[in-house]
Amino acid sequence: MNMDFIFNEAGKEDIKELIELRIAYMEDDFGQVTDVQKEGMEKQLPDYFSRKLGEELVAFVARDGKKIVSVAYLHIVEMPASLLVLNGLYGEVLNVYTRPEYRGNGLCTKLIQRLLEHAKEKELARVDLSATKDGYPIYKKLGFKEREARYTEMRYEI
Repeated sequence: MNMDFIFNEAGKEDIKELIELRIAYMEDDFGQVTDVQKEGMEKQLPDYFSRKLGEELVAFVARDGKKIVSVAYLHIVEMPASLLVLNGLYGEVLNVYTRPEYRGNGLCTKLIQRLLEHAKEKELARVDLSATKDGYPIYKKLGFKEREARYTEMRYEI
């Protein structure tokens, strides 16, 4: 396996591969993806990526040659200014995923470092994420802290 990885941002020409990796991430995280779920993602994601990629969604990738082998998304969110987000801008880390055969090479660490550098350049107030058990040590090492919940997280399913 090549260890000379190329790190950059994915572009619109990478959408097909980003969709493949998004579905692989879902399978890895949830255990399985039904045909209906896969079809739904394959239907929605091309338009979403073509509208959002490079704007409010930045995909940091590691490549082995031309093949994307690891990805981490920074979703930039704009909201009304608050006491904790004076400029109204913060980021969410989404979909950190490395193809199984490339894990253990520090790719996620390097991608998150690049993501955080980008967040600072864009003057985001903070960067949030939800950590998996596997990802927790990486994020902790990079300086992420557990959030104190002032509110109870709730959701209404439609």
